[in-house]
Amino acid sequence: MADGKFATSVSCMDGRIQSPLVQWIKKNYPIDFVDVITEPGIDKKISEDSSLNSIRAKIEISINAHKSKLIVVSGHYDCAGNPVSDGEHISQIKKGVEIISSWNLGVNVIGIWVDNSWNPNLV
Repeated sequence: MADGKFATSVSCMDGRIQSPLVQWIKKNYPIDFVDVITEPGIDKKISEDSSLNSIRAKIEISINAHKSKLIVVSGHYDCAGNPVSDGEHISQIKKGVEIISSWNLGVNVIGIWVDNSWNPNLV
């Protein structure tokens, strides 16, 4: 088992958002490490509930092996994998939070929008 407190970030693969997300999570929660699960445009993929077996399996590894107690679903400005409006991203993030919460994994699930200044915002 891993030592320390973990969270899990379910985010786009875009490297511009990784540091801001990890920093925000560590600032706002008592977390030592953040497991990162990425896919291009992941907020759209989760919100459409398409082929989520791989993502769910990765989340379950984070929960079971690292005892992650927080799942952060995010989307971001200027996403090449999901080029939709900010409002659509935020709707998809909220839907993704609902879907992952419905899995009853016994953890807190929140949504974060990373804006055009690369600032994470709770949604």
